[in-house]
Amino acid sequence: ATGNLVTARRHQEGLRHLGHEALLTGTAADDPGLLRQALRETRPDLVHLLHAFRCGRPWLACRAEQPLPYVVTLTGTDIHHDLHQPGRGVVVREVLAGAAAIISQNRLTCVELERTHPEWGSRLRYLPPGIVLGTAPFPLRRRYAIPADRLLFFHPAGIRPVKGNLELLEHFDRVAALRSDFLALFSGPVLDEAYAGRFFAAVAARPWALYLDVIPPTAMASALREVDIVLNHSSSEGMPNALLEAAALGRPMLVRDIPGNAAVVTGGVNGLLYGSDEEFVATALRLLDDPALRRTLANPAPGRYSPELESRALAAVYREALQRS
Repeated sequence: ATGNLVTARRHQEGLRHLGHEALLTGTAADDPGLLRQALRETRPDLVHLLHAFRCGRPWLACRAEQPLPYVVTLTGTDIHHDLHQPGRGVVVREVLAGAAAIISQNRLTCVELERTHPEWGSRLRYLPPGIVLGTAPFPLRRRYAIPADRLLFFHPAGIRPVKGNLELLEHFDRVAALRSDFLALFSGPVLDEAYAGRFFAAVAARPWALYLDVIPPTAMASALREVDIVLNHSSSEGMPNALLEAAALGRPMLVRDIPGNAAVVTGGVNGLLYGSDEEFVATALRLLDDPALRRTLANPAPGRYSPELESRALAAVYREALQRS
């Protein structure tokens, strides 16, 4: 249920619809065995790494025996964290140095990387993001017996420090001190056990907070339709799939002002952005008090993120990479 896996599966299906063969293989950063086996069995024309470090490290261990052209999709973690760490940064830079194309699905990130890393400029490619809305039902309010008049804030994200789940919960303490007509909902897989332990203990101590476990990606659209405000409190993002779905469905968004979110949310149009903890609290209270504002921000954009366009653009990047080799 992670965003990267949702993206990988969408790429795979899109390429297959265009007549290509695509194999999706999991990797472990400290063990190249899975990747090595897949390469031997599949003998692909090209490899696509959907994370510069997590996929790149095992790829470097396999590359000598499988000297194939490859492309890399940069994630938010790659750009904002791993690239700047002494150990991981070496791996990321080595992976990117040999890539035939470096992909970002965030136009703002592409512009910034062209400025800060001119050595990548000729290989940077913007891939317009697409989404596929799932059709599985998820009757959120009925399942959790939530009254129809209770306003729902919803934070769909894996449970780990970069997503700021616990910190967001603590910010809501200040909202809860003034209002009692809302619930703060959280959903996502546990990706950091120690952090998740603290987060779950904090949720249990707050009657206005609820963890919904993992909502299957095929049911996320149904869940989003039942909430009032979609949240993102990450310290960094590449291109968050949950926000793309919320934008397509016209669910108002309240998100931290970072490039990954600002590429989806236009302030005053389909959501609001905040820069500080104080601004978050003030804006959350404003949304609670102003139903007209919530209606103004409910702007569906069903055709904005085309999976067909994404697939065709991805195939074009692959063809260019093969021509470079």
